[in-house]
Amino acid sequence: MKKIFYLGIIGLILFEIAKVYFIMPMPGSQRMNSIDMAYFLHTWRWPFRIFFIVLIIIGATSVFKAKRKWIPALLLLITAGIAYATNFEMAADTMFYQPKTLLLKNASENKVDQDRLIIGVTENGEAKAYPIQFIGYHHQVQDNLNGKPIIVTYCTVCRTGRVFEPLVDNKPELFRLVGMDHFNAMFEDESTHSWWRQANGEAITGSSKGKTLPEINSTQTSLSEWIALHPNTLIMQPDPAFQAKYDSMSKYESGKGKSALTKTDSLSWKDKSWVVGIKSGKASKAFDWNRLRRERIINSVVGNQPTTLVLASDDKSFFAFARPSESEGVILKNDTLYLGTKSYNLLGKNINTEKNPDLKPVNAYQEFWHSWQTFHPETEKY
Repeated sequence: MKKIFYLGIIGLILFEIAKVYFIMPMPGSQRMNSIDMAYFLHTWRWPFRIFFIVLIIIGATSVFKAKRKWIPALLLLITAGIAYATNFEMAADTMFYQPKTLLLKNASENKVDQDRLIIGVTENGEAKAYPIQFIGYHHQVQDNLNGKPIIVTYCTVCRTGRVFEPLVDNKPELFRLVGMDHFNAMFEDESTHSWWRQANGEAITGSSKGKTLPEINSTQTSLSEWIALHPNTLIMQPDPAFQAKYDSMSKYESGKGKSALTKTDSLSWKDKSWVVGIKSGKASKAFDWNRLRRERIINSVVGNQPTTLVLASDDKSFFAFARPSESEGVILKNDTLYLGTKSYNLLGKNINTEKNPDLKPVNAYQEFWHSWQTFHPETEKY
């Protein structure tokens, strides 16, 4: 009976540790293809727990009859402590909370430093900006854009933001942060309990596996640039309940944070180097951030699509567009784009007196090279 007690103790401890290990950034865990194991342990967590607790109860009578009762008592205390730590202190959704109040202000009432980076979205004339300093901590913020539900996401370990419609089988859904896989944030939907990858909105395990969330076009810029381009924008304000968390993110945007998971490598094409990734159909291409800063504008082709990538004069805001043809490149002068005799602003909007068609924006994402390469294994390097 004593062996049964200790088997239950060891089994429960190992189970609780394994359940967290495979879904959180621990040594070696994020480089393994362990998502199915993590999901299995999570789905069957209560049967596993009940089984090991029953073993502990069966063996408890025997071990507590022994002279050294303090040994099993101490083991029970240690087991309870590990269970609490792994399910509360180390659980993703208890480490990163959602804002208690989502407050958005117009530019005249805004309190956010305009040098901050934001993820911006627009829909039929309505524009909203979400500072990375805030959504980087929260990982996701649920809101509405022109009456459409949206989920604004950011993964600091991948250094990239995405905006989706939170729809599963065309029905509005709620999501919670459950951890990460290959260093990318993972969300669980409330209805099917499937796990969804932040980098592309794809469900990678659970009954919704293979489905993807509809993506909303988004742009990463400085807040000042966004306001200049969208003067009527609304801007997410800090939730006072999380000010200390936001303060800890103050150096993240510049890549000067101290965390090994989120700090930046200033050299090119290293794991933690910055790239801008662009997709066109099934094709994708990564552009070195250092080179973009030097050249300011890059005319290239992604798949079969002629593409232009532009960095604004603030050295922070970038934009990508589809070009009409590969033969003619776009030129950048003082944050104005020129294609032949036609001129455009950084949104690709025609600013000529003639009614020329606008340039078509293309989604482009700033990302750590290790992340873009992981989720776009066939990507080209520019």
